[in-house]
Amino acid sequence: MQSYVCVVQEAACAYVIILMAVYWCTEALPLAVTALLPAVLFPMFGIMQSKDVCMQYLKDTNMLFVGGLMVAVAVEHWNLHKRIALRVLLFVGVRPALLMLGFMGVTAFLSMWISNTATTAMMVPIVQAVLEQLNNYTETEMPVILSSEEDTQPQEPTDSKQTEKQAEGHVVVTCLDPFVEAIRRKEAADKKKMCKGMTLCVCYAASIGGTATLTGTGPNLVLKGQMNQLFPNNGDVINFASWFGFAFPNMILMLTLAWLWLQFVFMGFNFKKTWGCGEVKTEKEIAVYNVIKEQHRQLGSMSFGELSVLGLFSCLVVLWFTRDPGFVAGWATYIFNADAEYVTDATVAVFIAVLLFVLPSKPPRFCCRRSQSFDTEHQHPADPTPALLTWKVAQKKLPWSIVLLLGGGFALAKGSEESGLSMWMGDQMTPLHTIPPWAIAVILCLLIAIFTECTSNVATATLFLPVLASMSQSIGMNPLYVMVPCTLSASFAFMLPVATPPNAIVFSYGYLKVSDMARTGIVMNIIGILCITLAINSWGRAMFHLDTFPTWANTTGV
Repeated sequence: MQSYVCVVQEAACAYVIILMAVYWCTEALPLAVTALLPAVLFPMFGIMQSKDVCMQYLKDTNMLFVGGLMVAVAVEHWNLHKRIALRVLLFVGVRPALLMLGFMGVTAFLSMWISNTATTAMMVPIVQAVLEQLNNYTETEMPVILSSEEDTQPQEPTDSKQTEKQAEGHVVVTCLDPFVEAIRRKEAADKKKMCKGMTLCVCYAASIGGTATLTGTGPNLVLKGQMNQLFPNNGDVINFASWFGFAFPNMILMLTLAWLWLQFVFMGFNFKKTWGCGEVKTEKEIAVYNVIKEQHRQLGSMSFGELSVLGLFSCLVVLWFTRDPGFVAGWATYIFNADAEYVTDATVAVFIAVLLFVLPSKPPRFCCRRSQSFDTEHQHPADPTPALLTWKVAQKKLPWSIVLLLGGGFALAKGSEESGLSMWMGDQMTPLHTIPPWAIAVILCLLIAIFTECTSNVATATLFLPVLASMSQSIGMNPLYVMVPCTLSASFAFMLPVATPPNAIVFSYGYLKVSDMARTGIVMNIIGILCITLAINSWGRAMFHLDTFPTWANTTGV
């Protein structure tokens, strides 16, 4: 009878997972609403008690997400991200190749700290303004070519196409030389390809950049949460510092290859044209530089609020890196975590987030450099000074649905464990031990890269990571060998406009067709999987000790 009950629970849990997978893929319900289904179905099917299910929805990882995103919202609210972007673009210059590199570098860096969607939404208008200047100057250069052609040719009728227009007794003759037409068509084609490349590089860089930090994108946090949920004694193997040490070099490598690929597809490797080797700046390039410079000038000098947010942001990053670097004991170990892990990355994130609501956005009145240095707006002495971040702004801009989505994933993982479904699925995958681990990782990365084109990257990671953990345990493989690369693959949504919000934002500007994104994106997926394979089998193998089956992964005690 007990065996029958176990089988029923396994089947019921599998039904809930399949139902949620269908809803997440089809979006028949909002993603966050689908994530709430375990709170209803698990108690009804006798898998878990309601109080135990509900406790899964707000864990340490959720608070890490909330704290990190509040700092990101403050950066966005004070326009600090735009100032950084424009400053870097002024530094790298306006040659086409360097301009694309600048756009990609800035977007990737910002996506490491703020949401990919916010970064893309901020960068695309800057790209649009630059492209308008490039296009305007391309169009105004053609009449010069036409007039020079007319001066060097006799005024006799030729075989060229002629169009005549009668207007108020005057005959207007427009001569379109075939050579000039060819130049015009080539210029138009090059202009169109440049527009595609410059806009596409932004959404690709946003997806790539988000993989570099633990809080950069949702799947990374899902991995962190699932590791803590499934392997509670893992010794905090995935934290901000360890993830950055592995993922940041991979991001740099992938970003470089993506830049070279986009150069090849949309601009070619004409170094004289795209790099401007040995040439002085043209009027077109000067105009583009002036557009960027004017946008930067309009931001004005840095305010006290911007400086304060920049200081808190820098403090957050330093505290994250030094809390538990791995190669030495961090500050948290010496002060708080001697006996247990009291302080985590979430503690640091929430601490800095609270300071945003405490510290003023104007310098205190007792400071000698009061409003003359920072304040540009008149403030009545009786008015209270607003904080760096208000709850109204945080409530509006924070993606609360992701908090529920993460919680739903933790509830699924716990339900699979309690019902015995995880152990059953692991047993079914035992024959995979005959396949080399690197081959298993590559196959799974391909599967997830395809799957994430159709559904949310967070939902993809939520569905697959518990299964991969069970599979790894059953075949005696380090779970990180497949969980880490598959987490990164969940962010490789490069092929379709609907795959991720940054793609949709770029696509909405009208430069791209679905076929453009699909052709370019399939190679981007291949580049990404090759980079991950290299990373996990080189420095990843040394960092996470992937050649051994860790004791923390042996949760069965066998």
